[in-house]
Amino acid sequence: MKAFHRLVKAGIASWALSALAGSAALAGPAINQFEVKDLQSEPGDFEFQSQNAWSTGQPQRQSAEVSPGERIYDDNSVIRQRQALEVQLGVTDWLRFRVGVEYEQERLDDPAVFSQADEMGSLKFDEVAIEGVVVLIKPKKEGVGLGLLFEYGAPVGEAESAAELYMGPIIEAHTGPLSAIANLAFVKHMGGKSPDPDFVRDEKWDFAYFTQLKYEFSRTWSLALEGYGTFDRLGNSGTPGEARELFGDHDQHRAGPILYYRYFPNARSLIQSVADKDDGEDDKELSISIGSGVLFGLNGNTPDATYKLSIEIDY
Repeated sequence: MKAFHRLVKAGIASWALSALAGSAALAGPAINQFEVKDLQSEPGDFEFQSQNAWSTGQPQRQSAEVSPGERIYDDNSVIRQRQALEVQLGVTDWLRFRVGVEYEQERLDDPAVFSQADEMGSLKFDEVAIEGVVVLIKPKKEGVGLGLLFEYGAPVGEAESAAELYMGPIIEAHTGPLSAIANLAFVKHMGGKSPDPDFVRDEKWDFAYFTQLKYEFSRTWSLALEGYGTFDRLGNSGTPGEARELFGDHDQHRAGPILYYRYFPNARSLIQSVADKDDGEDDKELSISIGSGVLFGLNGNTPDATYKLSIEIDY
């Protein structure tokens, strides 16, 4: 009889865990593009961007068996590669907008068998995003500027991922050839969907940062130290599922050197540029900037290395 009671209790516990696991929303840490937003904005400025990243040395996935034959997996955000195409337009000296699309190859959310726990899905169209930057204090050659960043990313397809809203200040400082920029953003997860009738949205808050310390050797070459990170779930925000209770939060932090090269296809001499400006001619100049480097993972939740390649065409 005691054995029967133990069996019943075990069955009830397994059923409860399974139900809770089924209702848990997948909401890992919000990991945005590896790009620092500055405060440069002028009417009519146009910029095309290609932001790309590849990660290696992925953190091993944690899992636990919640009932015979059924496992639950951690919800850390793990991506092998990401490509984004974006177009940016300066509206005024204090306002600019950007729209973009993103492709990602990420880890399988719900692997069918344990052996697939760390397998990656295919590269797919994943998100459409719109961004706005408001310049409150325009940065000077010697001084500090201040602005606000707003970015909304809407998932594409049938994935149960939530939309993400980034909001926070941009701080930019310059002195001589040295510049520093910090983007500090509160991230709100919104919505999410699933065919599971017990699905619960985890509309939590995260905190993310994107920072850059850059030295400009010349008009062409610059070297930067960049850092990116996310603190997963602020306080008890949102509706954490069983995965969070079992495996905890998944803060991610990475930093490393990025080398930037800027090319001016129609470069003019300084004398000619001044003469054109005095004559009232448009002094806009086409430039192509390429940034490349590696960001090293600083904790166990983060891939060992993330390789960054950015291409920007400005006019």
